[in-house]
Amino acid sequence: MDSLSFVGFFFAFFLSFMCLSQGYTFYAGGKEGWVLNPSESYDHWARRNRFQVNDTIVFKYKKGYDSVYMVHDNDDYLKCNKTSPIHHLKDGHSKVIFTRNGPFYFIGGKDDNCEKGQKLLVVVMSPNHHKSSSPASSPVTIPTPPPESVSPAPAPAASAAIAVDVSPSSVLFGVFISLIAAAVF
Repeated sequence: MDSLSFVGFFFAFFLSFMCLSQGYTFYAGGKEGWVLNPSESYDHWARRNRFQVNDTIVFKYKKGYDSVYMVHDNDDYLKCNKTSPIHHLKDGHSKVIFTRNGPFYFIGGKDDNCEKGQKLLVVVMSPNHHKSSSPASSPVTIPTPPPESVSPAPAPAASAAIAVDVSPSSVLFGVFISLIAAAVF
């Protein structure tokens, strides 16, 4: 009987853990969104955040006025090459889910905004265990090409906060699953 209780507890713990193991949502550039001259450079913003597999990045901009190109490599990124992007995001609230580690390159789609500095390099490190909100529009899931050689992104500053969703709904859901599993076993 004790082994069944242990199995029930382990099952409940595992289910609770799985409920909280989704990615975190980042908004490119922070509060200002995807703009030409942000108060904090995109490079600085990306360096002070730690991106991991299953995280989502959201680009907020005025639909029809701007867009985002996801390009293949560092060369396309540096040269602001828009000729054959991986994705052209243009709905004003574009989401990308990071399904692998490695670099991801984003450039501004309007006129010469990229050449003026509207570009973002995100280095995704590894899977995480954060939960994010689930906005209504559909995210882009990135295919998994072979990773490139890239030096790791610096660790976030000591003052950077780690976001973990401990909202009442997520905690209550975990407790609910635990109670069901305990009752079954």
